[in-house]
Amino acid sequence: MLKQQQSQKMMQKLSPQQIQLMKLLQVPTDMLEQRVQQELEGNPALEIDEHQNDEEEKEDPLEEEYLIGSEESEKKEEDDEELNDPDFEDYLEEYLGNDEASYKLEVNNYSPDQEEKTIPVAVESSFQEQLERQLGMRELTEKEELIARQIMGSLDDDGYLRREPIALADDLLFAENIRFKEADIVRVLEEVVHSFEPAGIGARDLRECLLLQLDRKLQSEDVQQYYEEKEMKSLKLAHRIIKDYFEPFSKKHYKKLIRQLNIFREDLKEATDEILKLNPKPGSVYASSSKIKKYVVPDFIIENKNGELELRLNSRNAPELRINKEYKNMLEAYSASKKDKKQREAIMFVKQKIDAARWFIDAIRQRQDTMFKTMYTIMNYQEDFFLTGDEKRLRPMILKDIAEITGLDISTISRVANSKYVQTEFGTKRLKSFFSESLQTQSGEEVSTLEVKKILTEIIEAENKRKPLSDEKLKTSLQDKGYNIARRTVAKYREQLNIPVARLRKEI
Repeated sequence: MLKQQQSQKMMQKLSPQQIQLMKLLQVPTDMLEQRVQQELEGNPALEIDEHQNDEEEKEDPLEEEYLIGSEESEKKEEDDEELNDPDFEDYLEEYLGNDEASYKLEVNNYSPDQEEKTIPVAVESSFQEQLERQLGMRELTEKEELIARQIMGSLDDDGYLRREPIALADDLLFAENIRFKEADIVRVLEEVVHSFEPAGIGARDLRECLLLQLDRKLQSEDVQQYYEEKEMKSLKLAHRIIKDYFEPFSKKHYKKLIRQLNIFREDLKEATDEILKLNPKPGSVYASSSKIKKYVVPDFIIENKNGELELRLNSRNAPELRINKEYKNMLEAYSASKKDKKQREAIMFVKQKIDAARWFIDAIRQRQDTMFKTMYTIMNYQEDFFLTGDEKRLRPMILKDIAEITGLDISTISRVANSKYVQTEFGTKRLKSFFSESLQTQSGEEVSTLEVKKILTEIIEAENKRKPLSDEKLKTSLQDKGYNIARRTVAKYREQLNIPVARLRKEI
């Protein structure tokens, strides 16, 4: 039996405008121009204002780097069947009586003639092009060349061959319908690819990579001519260590090596110095130049003016926008003409586009206001750091702290902090780097975990590298400085700082 029942529940729904603002908050400055361009292409009622009056006055200190000239648009939902609604007539009168909606995002002292639209990138040969050039200088059979090209195409960015010969043989069978023996692939790898520059290309692991470079050095006439007898001895010892004692060497079991090789500590140090001159990632020499480098564009700029911090938004790449005049003229023509149904339907389309343009302009304004408000709060909260640049003076700060001061939601603060950077006189910093948990000192004072990590780094840098400090001794050192910390926490912070364990920090 069917039963009707009433229930009451609370639900929160975001409006399209709020969703648009949330998405814009996540967009960093270097991608904002692209986002604005997408909106321009999708909405003909929005256009770039290329003749903005340069003498317009700024409205609000929060908007010192941009100007908003639009009023909030009416957000009414209209049905196609309600075209005669008097609200629509009010909308026309209100819109036609308003000034054009526009905003300015360029700094006043920065002219378009000064703006560099592109960054020149030097033309360099890629990793594969360098290998192709060297391959072209070798006299190979057709099958050998096919194998060499397959190997070259299978190298990673570091120059290593991570695939097994049987897998390369299967690839060649599938691509060329030719069956190759594993021995043929290994022969081409060792006789051809391993002879390419830089030495170490095509190595299957780190040990082989280092051995290939040492072999090349020992066979080099220049090395034999200019190296002294003592240096050649160190080079040969380095080759022997990598070939026969790679595992204890990689684990820094130096006492064991000295005993097994029957050498002095000084001999081992000189051999180690030769090994440290080698490149563990030979392909990176070319691989790095073949990729487009990503340049960090700061979203905020903080300057120290005689002890006073000044914050501004970096908005020089954003264009000036306004409502398209032709769309305004269409509304004016509509208001002065007879209003048949077809014309009213067309004008409803115009109204929707104008509303969307106004919403976008308003979202941009709110984005800038929210970003400035958030960064201004962070700047004041971490004033000691921005004045001195000393990371040890960073205060414990979490998203909730900034949310409570600004009155914004934690999720909003998170969106602002994500992928944003601030330019200071001490370098460009990621916004997220200012957020950290707190740790209590022995005196009961709350300090930032960033401060503890900075002290930990300094202790490790100052340690005796022959007898590096264990995590237990690092804990004791931090406790002596007044930081109440456990050994497990020390290990966690050390790993977060990408600092290896004591055994791997040991030097001869």
